Amino acid sequence: MSDSDYSYVSSLSLAHLGDAVFELMVRTYFIKQGTGDVTDLHKKTVSVVNAASQAQMAKILVPNLNEDELAVFKRGKNAKINTLPKNSSLADYHAATALETLFGYLWLKNRTDRLDYLFTLILESINGV
Repeated sequence: MSDSDYSYVSSLSLAHLGDAVFELMVRTYFIKQGTGDVTDLHKKTVSVVNAASQAQMAKILVPNLNEDELAVFKRGKNAKINTLPKNSSLADYHAATALETLFGYLWLKNRTDRLDYLFTLILESINGV
């Protein structure tokens, strides 16, 4: 699949991939920080990898996105959700889906440099992480 073909990948497919990418980055970050045992790692990961937290992170990223990234982000935010979220508002769920869509898109494009930059922006904004 060429770079131009990624615009035809569904937003929810990109979000599915981006969810895994984002969680992997969070888990890697906590392990590199020397965060305690597995139970502690899980609690910290869950505190960051949820719709409410990701919605806040999405707000931080938007002003830092280029035109293409913003278009992908908006595609994710406007994606038709087939299930209602259990533990978050619909608005938070859409914003989290947008963030995950962007991370999935950047991963497919092999833009790990950009993923690292955006993830660093997120980390800098989170108190206590």
